[in-house]
Amino acid sequence: MEVHKRILFEDNHLLIVNKEAKELVQGDKTGDPTLADHLKTYIKEKYNKPGEVYLGIVHRIDRPTSGVVVFTKTSKALARLNAQFEKRIPKKTYWAMVDKTFPNQEGTLTHWMTRNQKQNKSKAHKNEVPNSKIAKLSYKRVQEFEHYCLLEVSLETGRHHQIRAQLSALGFPIQGDLKYGANRSNKDGSISLHARKLQIEHPTTKETISFVANPQSMGIWKAVLSD
Repeated sequence: MEVHKRILFEDNHLLIVNKEAKELVQGDKTGDPTLADHLKTYIKEKYNKPGEVYLGIVHRIDRPTSGVVVFTKTSKALARLNAQFEKRIPKKTYWAMVDKTFPNQEGTLTHWMTRNQKQNKSKAHKNEVPNSKIAKLSYKRVQEFEHYCLLEVSLETGRHHQIRAQLSALGFPIQGDLKYGANRSNKDGSISLHARKLQIEHPTTKETISFVANPQSMGIWKAVLSD
């Protein structure tokens, strides 16, 4: 879908977008086009901007994951939002699809996370280990399907691959997530994890604002969106 059709909110300081699965937020060694590239082109064309377009990248979500991502159009907004994320002020809610046999209706998970840079993978440990960082999330089971169930996950911390690693450590990898133990991949190379909602403080007005994004109506998400 064209990037302008996926913009959830825009003003002089913010640009909030619904990222598609498999789309890079910013450049990596693959050299593939990125969401940031598409947004810079959009800004340049819409506002007839000469020269380089400024776009601040506040945070990222994993390439196979879809959902809400915040960008800034000013350096002031970027600095203020970076400070918010460091203080864990934003509230992030995800949708995750796991096996139907998932045992609990709701609960919390606390692990100690380590990261393997070479493998681009994290591991969730029950107890503290050297070079680990604490990771916390809460979840509730919200919908059931023939083979899977939908969890709503709220993050208290923002570790690398946190939801993917913590659910895998529980024995319930996210649908399609081969890296963390899923039996099968999704045909399109995505994983069934979606950044559903993000709440932040507006960087200039200080107002609390929330953004909600639907996943694309593909695969298992069709069943979620049709209810």
